Amino acid sequence: MNKLLISLLVSFGISGFAFAEGDAAAGQDKAAVCFGCHGADGNSTAPTFPKLAGQSAGYIVKQLSDIKGGVRQSPLMMGFAAGLSDQDMQDLAAFFSGLDVKAGETDPAKAELGKEIYVSGLQDKGVAACAACHGPAGEGNALANFPALKGQYAAYVDSQLKAFASGARANDPNGMMRDLAKKLSDAEMAAVASYIEGLK
Repeated sequence: MNKLLISLLVSFGISGFAFAEGDAAAGQDKAAVCFGCHGADGNSTAPTFPKLAGQSAGYIVKQLSDIKGGVRQSPLMMGFAAGLSDQDMQDLAAFFSGLDVKAGETDPAKAELGKEIYVSGLQDKGVAACAACHGPAGEGNALANFPALKGQYAAYVDSQLKAFASGARANDPNGMMRDLAKKLSDAEMAAVASYIEGLK
C-alpha cells in the first residue's frame, strides 16, 4: 500500500473524509480574497486572524469544510467558505501549506509555565503535553490532521483555547481539545499560547 493511500485512509478515519491534492498555483489565484485577513504570504498582520502559512493542507480543508457545513461556527468566515467547492478548498490549502510561517516571540514572563504545559503537560490537572499531538517544535501531525502551531499568534491560540473550553468551538476529534482546554486556567492558556507564538 503506497504512502498516499495510507495518508488518505488515515485522514478519512480521523477527520471523516479524505481529500485529493490541490493545485497551489490555482490556489494562489483564488486566495486574493483571503489576503486581507490572512496576508499574501499567509502570515496575517492582525493577531486575531490565524496564520495559514505552513499549516497542513488537510487541516485547512477540514476547517473550511467544517465552517461551510456549520460544524465550526465562524460568522466572519462563513460568508467566504459558503461559496467554496471542494476543489477550491483543496487548491487554497495547497497554496497556503506551501508558504513559510513567521515565528513571533514568547513573552519572557510566560515562558516557563508555557513551556511546561507545552512540553510536559500538567499531570496534577490531567492535561497532556501539547507536544504529544502538535509536535515538539509545533510542526503538527499532518497524517492525524493535528494542526501545526509554531509561530501562531498568541492572541489567536488563546481565543481558540477559550472557545474549546466553553464549547463554542466543537469540531475537535472526540472532544479532545474541549476536554483539555476546560482544565486550563486563563493564565495557563495565556502562557502556553505565548510559548507557541515563539516556537520556530
